[in-house]
Amino acid sequence: MPLGSLRPSPLVEQATEHLREQITQGEWPVGTRLPGENALARTLGVGRSTVREALRALAGAGLVQARQGSGVFVIATEPAEDWPARLRRAAITDVYEVRMIVETQAARLAAGRRTDEDVAALESALAGRERAAAGDDAAFVDADIALHAAVVAAARNPVLSDLFAEFAPALRERLIDLVEMLALREHDPNTGHDTHAGLVAAIRRGDGAAAEEILRTELEQTLALLQRRHP
Repeated sequence: MPLGSLRPSPLVEQATEHLREQITQGEWPVGTRLPGENALARTLGVGRSTVREALRALAGAGLVQARQGSGVFVIATEPAEDWPARLRRAAITDVYEVRMIVETQAARLAAGRRTDEDVAALESALAGRERAAAGDDAAFVDADIALHAAVVAAARNPVLSDLFAEFAPALRERLIDLVEMLALREHDPNTGHDTHAGLVAAIRRGDGAAAEEILRTELEQTLALLQRRHP
C-alpha cells in the first residue's frame, strides 16, 4: 500500500521504518543492492526526496552505504549501537585500557602544544581537585576527571577531547564506587595530589616524555585496582 495513504505521520519516518524492516527481517541481506530511488519511490508511494532522506537515515544507522556510481548497498542487518551505549555495556577495565591509550598520548601532545591559557586551566583544575578533597567522594572524582579533561584539552586535538568526553560518564560512577569500596581517601583525602601536580608541571615545562610516563604510571595503578575488583 502506498505510504502516502497510510496515516498522517511524517512520510520520511514511515519510509525509513518500512525500509529498515525489510533489511532487519532479512528481505535484503548484507551485500544486496537496493532498488533505485525511482523504484523505491514508486513502491512506497512517496517522492524521491523522501526516499533520499530515508536512505540517509539508514546510512546514519549503519545499515546501508552509498557507493558512487554503483548504488546503495546493505552493509548490516542490525543498526549500529551508539557509542555511549556501547561504553555503558563495556567492562570498566576495557574502557580504562582505552582511556590509558588516549590520555597518555594526549599528555605527550599537551606538553608540546599547550598555550598559556591551557597552563592556567590546568593549574585551576589542579587547585579545584585539591579543594574537592574536603568534599565527598563524588565531588572528588568529578574534580579529578575535570583535571584529566584539561590535560586532554591542552593536546589541542578535538577528536581526543570528544573521545574523552564519551569515556567520562562511563568512568565516573564506577570510579566513585572504587574510591568508596577501597576507602582510597581514608588516610589521604587528596590521594594522588603529588602525582597530578607533577603531571601539570611536566606539561608546563614542555616535557612530553615525563608527562606521558607520570600519567601512564598513575592510570596503571588505578587499572590494577579495577582489575582486582573486576577480574
